[in-house]
Amino acid sequence: MKNFFKNKHIYLLLIFSLISVFSYSQDQLIRILEDSLTVLGKKYASVGYVKIKKITSNDDQRRITLTTNETLSYLPLRPENVDSIYNLSKRIIGLTYPDYSVSIITDNRELEDLIPGYFRKNRKSPYNRFKVSPENFPLVKNLSAPFTVTNGLQNRHLAVWQSHGKYYNQSRQEWVWQRPVVFQTVEDLYTQAYVLPFLVPMLENAGANVMLPRERDTQINEIIVDADRSTGNSTFKADEKIWQKSTQAGFGNTQLTYTEKQNPFRLGYYMHAKTVKDSLKSSKATWIPDIPESGRYAVYVSYKSVPNSTRDARYTVKHKGGETHFSVNQTMGGGTWIYLGHFDFEKGKSSEMCVTLSTYSSFKDKDVTADAVKIGGGTGNIARKRADEVIKTTVGKGRKKRTVTSVKKYSNYSVSRLPRFTEGARYWLQWAGVPDSVYSRTEGKNDYSDDFQSRGYWVNYLAGGSSVLPQQEGLKIPLDMAFAFHSDAGINKNDSVIGTLAIFTVDNTDKKKIYKNNISRWNAREMTDIIQTQIVDDIRKSFYSDWNRRGLWNRNYSESRVPEVPTMLLELLSHQNFEDMRIGHDPRFRFLVSRAVYKGMLRYLATVNDFEYVVQPLPVDEFSTRFISDSTIELSWKARPDKLEPTAIPDSYIVYTRTEDGGFDNGVMVKKNIFTKKIEKGKIYSFRVEAVNRGGKSFPSEILSVFKAPNSNPSVLIINAFNRISGPESFTEGTELAGFNNDFDAGVPYISDISFTGRQTEFRRSKPYVNDQNVGHGASNDDFGHQVIAGNTFDNPYIHGKAIKAAGHSFVSASEASVVSGKVKPADYKIVDLILGKERQQINPLDSTSTDFKTFVPEMRKAITELTDAGGNLMISGSNIVSDLVIADKSTNFERRFMENTLKIKWKSDKIGNVGQVVFKPVNNKHFQHVQQLSFYSIPNSVSYHVEAPDVILPAGKKAVSLCDYKENGYSAGIAYKEKYGICAFGFPFETIKSADDQNMLMKSVLQFFTDKNIH
Repeated sequence: MKNFFKNKHIYLLLIFSLISVFSYSQDQLIRILEDSLTVLGKKYASVGYVKIKKITSNDDQRRITLTTNETLSYLPLRPENVDSIYNLSKRIIGLTYPDYSVSIITDNRELEDLIPGYFRKNRKSPYNRFKVSPENFPLVKNLSAPFTVTNGLQNRHLAVWQSHGKYYNQSRQEWVWQRPVVFQTVEDLYTQAYVLPFLVPMLENAGANVMLPRERDTQINEIIVDADRSTGNSTFKADEKIWQKSTQAGFGNTQLTYTEKQNPFRLGYYMHAKTVKDSLKSSKATWIPDIPESGRYAVYVSYKSVPNSTRDARYTVKHKGGETHFSVNQTMGGGTWIYLGHFDFEKGKSSEMCVTLSTYSSFKDKDVTADAVKIGGGTGNIARKRADEVIKTTVGKGRKKRTVTSVKKYSNYSVSRLPRFTEGARYWLQWAGVPDSVYSRTEGKNDYSDDFQSRGYWVNYLAGGSSVLPQQEGLKIPLDMAFAFHSDAGINKNDSVIGTLAIFTVDNTDKKKIYKNNISRWNAREMTDIIQTQIVDDIRKSFYSDWNRRGLWNRNYSESRVPEVPTMLLELLSHQNFEDMRIGHDPRFRFLVSRAVYKGMLRYLATVNDFEYVVQPLPVDEFSTRFISDSTIELSWKARPDKLEPTAIPDSYIVYTRTEDGGFDNGVMVKKNIFTKKIEKGKIYSFRVEAVNRGGKSFPSEILSVFKAPNSNPSVLIINAFNRISGPESFTEGTELAGFNNDFDAGVPYISDISFTGRQTEFRRSKPYVNDQNVGHGASNDDFGHQVIAGNTFDNPYIHGKAIKAAGHSFVSASEASVVSGKVKPADYKIVDLILGKERQQINPLDSTSTDFKTFVPEMRKAITELTDAGGNLMISGSNIVSDLVIADKSTNFERRFMENTLKIKWKSDKIGNVGQVVFKPVNNKHFQHVQQLSFYSIPNSVSYHVEAPDVILPAGKKAVSLCDYKENGYSAGIAYKEKYGICAFGFPFETIKSADDQNMLMKSVLQFFTDKNIH
């Protein structure tokens, strides 16, 4: 059969030639139809073998009806391929049944009826579409946002979730993952690495309100502030003459842990007041948290929805970046945690770091309610145990024989105490006040089943009471759709990808084919096809040209069967297949897929609701800063075109500002790609930019920082050339071994990674999967499965800048792209600090002749040569600055000469591992005598990206000297050179140095070395 598919085109030609000669018996006709349709279907997707269930002839109407198995319906059907299927079928049938018309039935539908309206020429669907009138007052609206989305997902409400999560296994009486740990991750965490850092922000950037049934904040601290009981010294304040205590139940954090059916939103009370239209007469309720540790925290609010609730409750979050104002529609979403956003908070308790709710409103005499505020994600607090067992025993004999029932009770409760974001939906839903009828379908007997079942019922609970699901009790949130993000199982032996499967369910639990609002459930097929098509097309165009499209299944899965809104279950790839995971660990792939999902959702909702959509732009490029006076800084950048999406063109930009170590403000809108700002001397200012259009805003740019010192010391140009994000180094050795080599290169996460469990331990391809505890090839450790692993924050100029400020120098910063384009010229500065981090060239996924993330591209080498020719000074730090020029596959003699003749460094050996400490040699240079020893991050951690294998940096030439060695092996870790120009190069990235004092001392020594006029 494999050879048959390999030669499918030859086989089809043979069929066509035979069709004109022979007629067939019924059995022959069925076989030739099955083979032909199977081969033709393979052209569009990998769906399996098409079977003819029956052939029915109607001689009166001269019509043949083919009824196939569901496999034919799994294809992405379009007018063109449906025509091809019919034409092929007619040609085969024609000799046996001349002049008969043909009808094809698959999945109990006419084949042509399965063409989604979106892909028809007139864009019309054969079914009434699932339209949801957008709310004028959505659940949450950011009033401080400096722009308004008009052609995106504004006022839309989406339910999204990321597969599984850790659960309590009753039979084993322990907390375990729902899927196997394989290829350095587990599905319970892996899909989160798409949903939380990429997909959800994209949807929110397009204006959507996104609801999740799992904790979205990876912050392990959690602070509850409430009128009942608060965390630590946190306090709630309100004027009791205006804010009155409720007589109905509200949130009460009365326990450290919660057992089966205990609902914290029924254990306390809430406050309520009347709204006023005069802001001067308004009153505020205030939640002041006692923050245990400075950092970034999600902020959730809660309230009670009552018959007279206001639609625009005015919340304010005061954070390190200022104040951000929100309008919350309290007619929906009452009695659960409602997410406002992520914010930076300072450690401690302050009225400058708090949440407030005002009685001011656009509507007078409405009810505004105030319940608990939750800050941070926290750790698990749901206590589980083995379900009590009912034991029936037969006693007695004869007529006295009877059954005695007893109950064996278990009381050994267990709490995971793990970061809440790692737990399954079942536990978050209980903490979020959702009824136990949603999260405990088995009455607490089976948490595994309860977890996957709960997500679909949670969707209906959200939508209950809204226009979407008016007859059901719920939170009255008018959901437009739901989306479940999964990865699949399966192994291919030939290093090919398993690829992408899409699932929807037409028949609901009651076997009905309509939603509760009387709209056809076949709408889910159109949505699912649009999103799957977008994913596969974008991957093939941008990352992997042979990406496999699997079927479009109408199957009975709880997550897609239960919801009463169009729902898609995505199986993106196989977490069990090496080739899938080799690609799937790359953050660029995760961004691409998430953007494709967002675009697919946008196209579907625009089609259904008949509006013109615009796709949000990509992040800007060629970002740079420069002083135009002692007190004025100029920022400039360039829009980045999107080759996949013509509408993703920015028409304006948002510039965000951070002062010193504060948080970013709410931003200001600018129409052009240039911005000037007055600054104060003595303060570091940091900036990031987002591109904006009518469809939303882009992901942020890298962060650039500036500082003006109150002296005349020469300014430093910081070049951020550490742009790399990537998965771990992968390798194959024939048919025997394959896997990931974290010792050589563990990759670089985007900002951070929440999917890494630990290093791969089993590399032998021959080791089979036995069970989830013995997974065979790909087996990996689970020692990091509950940690956030730091990556490239794109904020490294700030780390360098703080040390430059401490040394008394002004600085500006620029992106690598702005130098490569020629916009920024390093030769204009006396001192340049080149950040290379873990930059290392990698083969482009689609073009094997080009590379990404190269340390020294020709334009950068030219710019550095111009700097050194002008007598400038260059500090370089990075873990691959030698190896990328010497042992990389595509290194050239030009690059090696540049390394030795210009950078004054040379290669000695391959990269080294198991090092993390550096000792300096003050005898070689007096300026570095105060730097004795330092440590850098060399293992995965939550503070800084780590360097698993830094370069050995040896001096080249007579004037270059070794400055320091790796303590563990004595190899040189850095060099210095000063004659016509100055060089300091380090084989470990400066920003990975653990101590800020060590960073300051090293930077001060480097700058003194560069500015000492007595060195020649």
